[in-house]
Amino acid sequence: MPPSSPSDDAERGSAVIEFTFLSLLLMVPVVYFIITIGQLQGGSFAVVGAADQAAKVYVAQPDAASGRAAAEQAVQLALADYGQPAENASLETSCVPADCTAAGSAVTVTVRLTVPLPFVPFSDTLRLDAGRLSASATQIVGRFR
Repeated sequence: MPPSSPSDDAERGSAVIEFTFLSLLLMVPVVYFIITIGQLQGGSFAVVGAADQAAKVYVAQPDAASGRAAAEQAVQLALADYGQPAENASLETSCVPADCTAAGSAVTVTVRLTVPLPFVPFSDTLRLDAGRLSASATQIVGRFR
């Protein structure tokens, strides 16, 4: 075995350090990207479920005011099921024709959700969002309730 030179001794163990540094440098953004995509996917499931449930409970109510209240409660519950904060969501309803309680009216509920970037402090003041999602659902008011 040939004798080792002083420069070989100085380099010993640096491959492990370089591998660790490079893997952290590459893996942290990849893991963050995967977490962000998961948040967006969860948010998209949440808005679709929230819009669908809100439209269903809206048409089951006897008047427009209680329909709106029931729809808001359904949206909050659906968003909570998916771990999304309700304060990041908004709810819009529209009816064709204008009377939302008339039999045969089509009630459309649109839920919009802003998904913040995960693990970002001060995201409220900086307005850093991963995305804005929306979903709509339409239900027909039945003749018999």
